Amino acid sequence: MTSTTPSAATGISLEVRGLTKSYGTRAAVDDLSFVCEPGTVTGFLGPNGAGKSTTLRILTGLARADEGQALVGGETFRSLSQPARTIGVMLDARALHNGRTGLETLRLTAATIGMPASRADEVLEMVGLQGAGGKRVGGYSYGMRQRLGIGVALIGDPSVLMLDEPANGLDPDGIRWMRRLLRSFADAGGTVLLSSHQLREVEATVDRLVVIAQGRLVSEGTLEQLTAGSGTRVAALDAEALRAALDRHGIAYERRAEGDLEVSLAPEDVGRLALREQLVLTSLGATSGGGLEDVFFSLTGQSETPTGPAEPSPPAGPPTAEPASAPIR
Repeated sequence: MTSTTPSAATGISLEVRGLTKSYGTRAAVDDLSFVCEPGTVTGFLGPNGAGKSTTLRILTGLARADEGQALVGGETFRSLSQPARTIGVMLDARALHNGRTGLETLRLTAATIGMPASRADEVLEMVGLQGAGGKRVGGYSYGMRQRLGIGVALIGDPSVLMLDEPANGLDPDGIRWMRRLLRSFADAGGTVLLSSHQLREVEATVDRLVVIAQGRLVSEGTLEQLTAGSGTRVAALDAEALRAALDRHGIAYERRAEGDLEVSLAPEDVGRLALREQLVLTSLGATSGGGLEDVFFSLTGQSETPTGPAEPSPPAGPPTAEPASAPIR
């Protein structure tokens, strides 16, 4: 019987070190650093334009950093001898060839990366498309394309999965399937980096969070750590310099009646910022916690739930997209 559970190899991490990338005068990513460890599902969050896509493109060799490194198991993507056997990537399921069947897509991918043809049949069942393997991708719904895109990422039996908005287009059953798949992949020792705007699905799926805004890291930690304390009350000897530093780094804050600021960072992150900016703090303490939505808004200064790129129109033909899991409003 074919297994429907991905079997990840172990011990491969993702690491971003001081990553910087500018387009013209705009810094898309600014001195960004974080680590995704084996055995974890890490949610990669930020508002539109925060630098998530640029970071993913650099991690997968589609763009070059101006400074810093993006490493897969200690190597750049371009240095990997068998990249698809190390890291499975889905950045855009719309890029799948409409004229091939689902099974042809997986078999061609398997042949290209040196996997046996039988792997395509295994993965087709793994992603729940065994009944649609002979159907051309142009006739797939958006949710079916998402499943096939995840299948292409899994075909090399990689140690790392990097997925951008994988829940888009999936119906509720598909979203539950995706959660189980990512959990079992991580539990087998794999490393998962999940970029998504769907905060409800992120909260139900991930172990850790990396939150960025304006190309900079604003917080990193376990889901429990970030939601246990959604911010920090802080005051400085030079209040104006503190506010200027927060503005400069794109960090949201609110003024309180006592003259303190409520800042969208954990106390230790505020301390690091103060050290970097040579600020003398006169008070520092964690505020009460909240859900992921509240934490996201507080950290990024957003006033409403982020939305992803406009959902593509269904491919030409009779099928329509499966209902998407809508972001929280």
